[in-house]
Amino acid sequence: MKRAAARYNNHRFPTEIIAHAVWLYYRFPLSLGHVEEMLLERGIVVSYETIRRWGRRYGPDYARRIRRKPPSKDDIWPLDEVAVSINGRRRWLWRAVDQDGYVLDEIVQTRRNTKAARRLLTRLLKKQGSTPKRMVTDRLRSYGAAKRQVMANVEHRSHKGLNNRAENSHVPFRKRERMRQGFRSIGSLQHFVSVFSALRNLFVPACTNCSASQIRNHRLQAIAEWKAAAGITA
Repeated sequence: MKRAAARYNNHRFPTEIIAHAVWLYYRFPLSLGHVEEMLLERGIVVSYETIRRWGRRYGPDYARRIRRKPPSKDDIWPLDEVAVSINGRRRWLWRAVDQDGYVLDEIVQTRRNTKAARRLLTRLLKKQGSTPKRMVTDRLRSYGAAKRQVMANVEHRSHKGLNNRAENSHVPFRKRERMRQGFRSIGSLQHFVSVFSALRNLFVPACTNCSASQIRNHRLQAIAEWKAAAGITA
């Protein structure tokens, strides 16, 4: 089903500027102030607060329009959770990736237990539409208990050394967390990771030994898809 084009009603700035500002903020480790300064260098006078509002309003819409990687019966789902401090309280960001490091889903929760793991798996099954070939986790027992309730027939491997793919997926997020100096609410964290991971999925190639020309072509294709998602026709 084709989505309707993004709407930019009541904005004095062109679509290209709004989309470019959102792209800069979520794609690169930049603060809102950095994006404001980069636009100013191009003669575009806009406040960082306006850029923040653009990201809040249009970021999720752009992310939904980006084409997702189709699921496969041979997919492997590495799962992991990482602690995030929000206003001095520990919260948990649960993340699922596939064998190529493509982020399948993320959800912020207050607990690190079976109920939280089950919620992640339930969301995954609904979003992917099928079960994976294998699920890989660390030794947290909540994963095994949740798997038996949600997808009992799926193979489950639980070992610290096997879960590097999921653990490595936290590294880009940690860099952005430091740049932002943390998050103020669960909602702001959930909003940020949904857009941030969608752009990483689009722009970062899955292969680790790509040639320079392959990486360049991948980026050109990603830019074209990003512009289409943002409704930029020129």
